[in-house]
Amino acid sequence: MTDEHSAGLARIGIIATVAIVAQAVVRGILVARGNFYWDDLILIGKASAHPILSWDYLGADHDGHFMPGAFLLAGITTVAAPVQWWLPAATLVVLQVLASLAVWRMIRTLAPTARLGAIVALAFYLFSPMTVSSFAWWAAGLNSLPMQAAMAVVVANAVLLVRRDPAVDERRRRVLTAGAIAAFVVALLFFEKSLFILPVAFVAAVLVTGREAGVGGGDYRDSALTVTARRARPLWLALTGVFAVWIVVYLSVSSATAGPHSLGQTGRLVWRSVNDAIVPSLVGGPWHWDRWLPSPPMGFPAVWMIVAGWVLLAAVVVWTWQTRRGGLAVWAAAALYAVGAQIPVMWNRSSPATALELAQTMRYLPDTALVIAIAIALVASAPPRGAHAPRAAATSRAPRVALAVGAVAVVASALVGTASFSESWRDDPTGDYLATAKKSLAQHRDLVMFDQALPLEVLTPVAYPNNQISRVFGRVRDRPRFGSVTDRLMVLDEAGAMVPGGVSPVREVPESGGTCARPTLTGPTRLTLSGPLIEWKWTVALSYCADTDGEIGVRLDGDEVRVPVRAGLHPVYFQLSGGGHELVVRPLTPGLALHTGAGRVGEPIVAAYAP
Repeated sequence: MTDEHSAGLARIGIIATVAIVAQAVVRGILVARGNFYWDDLILIGKASAHPILSWDYLGADHDGHFMPGAFLLAGITTVAAPVQWWLPAATLVVLQVLASLAVWRMIRTLAPTARLGAIVALAFYLFSPMTVSSFAWWAAGLNSLPMQAAMAVVVANAVLLVRRDPAVDERRRRVLTAGAIAAFVVALLFFEKSLFILPVAFVAAVLVTGREAGVGGGDYRDSALTVTARRARPLWLALTGVFAVWIVVYLSVSSATAGPHSLGQTGRLVWRSVNDAIVPSLVGGPWHWDRWLPSPPMGFPAVWMIVAGWVLLAAVVVWTWQTRRGGLAVWAAAALYAVGAQIPVMWNRSSPATALELAQTMRYLPDTALVIAIAIALVASAPPRGAHAPRAAATSRAPRVALAVGAVAVVASALVGTASFSESWRDDPTGDYLATAKKSLAQHRDLVMFDQALPLEVLTPVAYPNNQISRVFGRVRDRPRFGSVTDRLMVLDEAGAMVPGGVSPVREVPESGGTCARPTLTGPTRLTLSGPLIEWKWTVALSYCADTDGEIGVRLDGDEVRVPVRAGLHPVYFQLSGGGHELVVRPLTPGLALHTGAGRVGEPIVAAYAP
């Protein structure tokens, strides 16, 4: 290796470092402008309801995902800094930097002598819009970022094991094998889609092995498949064993295949993902992102970006076919992954009610961006084809300049799209609601509060019970106690502010006999409601006057709830489960007599909204 060549590789290393730092800055700005969203609150709610080391928490089925590693990291974060965005944001940036460093190591392994081609592969991964939306969303990033890092590690280690390199002695082979196995297992702990790492690593290793002289002859024992399998046999056997075990475990605990599915809808979603997400991202699109709350942002590429993406893809494939040996096989494998990896994801989301715009959120595509980066690196390191080899040095400057200019233009385009995504992503009420709610809860820490749902714009009831404030703020230390009885009803309004509460008038409760001067409720009394109630957790508002302090028991047709009362005239609010036509009230304290005024049964709401 000449001094000039070594200096060139050193310069490439410096450029790569600058690019990784630039990506970290961009991603840091992105998360600084974001906040928790949807599944993030579900993870927090589960971490508040269960011990974070329990199997009920770590082994939970989360919308078809089996992800104990992601749950563990989310749980540690929630315990350390409950409902504080800075720590999840820092976690995302750190995971991204680790993934980016692993990807650069992988690219140098796949294309050790490539210069500009290696930088193009890295830049595509670092700045592709396909990696942005899953990064900004904490719950999605906990899935995808470990997978990206692990895929890079396993691919690089597998290639080092199958490549004839005297520097890789037996001891290093064992280290590389153990490291790849460990990375694969860790990735699976965060995301079951990491199962795709095995076929990606094997295909990448086959494509590298197939370039060697003497490989691919007439005898099957000299085929690239056989040689690749033989040279790294311990790795492939171990990864296949982990693969098989994980599938069994995943299918036994996950509900991913539940619900209605449609082959037609799957096909439409996959095509939308390819045509409106993957293809425009090849030229840095989309530039326009829109959001229909409470859904995440969706990319809407201009028609010209879709056309430009297809044209660029066709041009690259034709150029590769004409100038690089084995290049078509590389792009065929990448295309197979880009389409095939979407099929199981879209099948699980293929109910008739699923909007096709789901595919345009692009949160299922970061691994596809990495596979395309692998393809670029493999093409960059592929030997020239036929007549192009002798004159490569004489004609290489113009194509390199064109490639560099094109790469810079695509990165600039991608940054425009990232800025647009950031504006759409921050258009969400969750962060402001959580900040206001935490402040309000801290200012009313001496209260007893009833549980209540988060606003629909923050988290809908489909996430019950993790849409309840007792779950989301359960680990917050400076807050009121959540209970079922209070004499001062306060609730959080839509903005998170603490305001006086009331009870919606689902049913009316009549007053009991007697008066405050002559209370007659001294034993079990049935108060007939204005109509029947379904089985539910209801809130009851009553006024009463008692002749002494004590306790009463109240129930619908379910379990009795004990309610403390005080001498004199007071209001009381309590929650109980059940249904039926009547509210049963009985004194529990010997000698206690009271009179109850008219009340109501319903849901706790802002008092200003209660008629």
